Amino acid sequence: MRRIHVIDSHTGGEPTRVIISGAPDLGDSAMATRLECFRAHHDRFRSAVVNEPRGSNAMVGALLCKPVDPTCTAGVIFFNNVGYLGMCGHGIIGLGATLAYLNRIVPGQHRIETPVGVVGMELHSTGEVTVSNVPSYRASKAVTVHVGNLGPVTGDVAWGGNWFFLTDAPCELELKNLEELTDYTSRVRRALTENGIKGSDGGEIDHIEVFSTPKDPANDSRNFVLCPGKEYDRSPCGTGTSAKLACLFDDGKLAEGEVWRQESIISTVFEGSIRVQDGKLYPRVKGSAFVSADSVLVCQENDPFRWGIRG
Repeated sequence: MRRIHVIDSHTGGEPTRVIISGAPDLGDSAMATRLECFRAHHDRFRSAVVNEPRGSNAMVGALLCKPVDPTCTAGVIFFNNVGYLGMCGHGIIGLGATLAYLNRIVPGQHRIETPVGVVGMELHSTGEVTVSNVPSYRASKAVTVHVGNLGPVTGDVAWGGNWFFLTDAPCELELKNLEELTDYTSRVRRALTENGIKGSDGGEIDHIEVFSTPKDPANDSRNFVLCPGKEYDRSPCGTGTSAKLACLFDDGKLAEGEVWRQESIISTVFEGSIRVQDGKLYPRVKGSAFVSADSVLVCQENDPFRWGIRG
């Protein structure tokens, strides 16, 4: 029998499950190397934690790791229902709330190792968390892809810790249109793959982000993000907001330090801004997370779904 101690939280409605203990030993090498070990040798553990019957398609897992860099508070590897994520903005915010709940950190600046680099995490006295993300950039502007009977769709390809295709929304961004939005963004993602359109490093563009005007005039934009596994992000998406900020800055629509308020499809909000250093764009994304469970997952040997229900 395997017992796995987890802390669940949600960031703007998007769930994060941090694994505190009970995970397989991935060694003490770089976080990117540990991720590959996880993927190659322990993928069924990923499935057991985030897939049904213990999780859901929306759940993002976060494996808490000992960092290599002694200046870092923690290391983390993010994963979801179908695979692994280089970075996860809402997940870092959830990790911050979790570490505060465990009394492992106090308000102030912290550094977190991820497979794509070190990110900053500031825990505010209010409980809010600001993520200082890895450098983000727009790789291609106004890329047009033909999407079956939908015709041509034009958008930007940008990196915010994951690869995104950013374009206009095909309909009103409301939960009543969830089926239409999921179908549309799934088709766009499939068309990008079929046409060989990738990130500048050859990586798959696995996140599709569409935008419209916000419901609240205090905000700047409203979005819908389709994540790998065909599930949508309930939050405004931290890496997606980072990619958006990079595009806005390149277009001269956002000045360094200016705040951009990004609204999600369920009307939760992240505040984002850009810091420029050595010619690189470093997004900062601020949001709130709330702990929702402190529990132990049990995987019994005779349970046919002890490793999760996998497609």
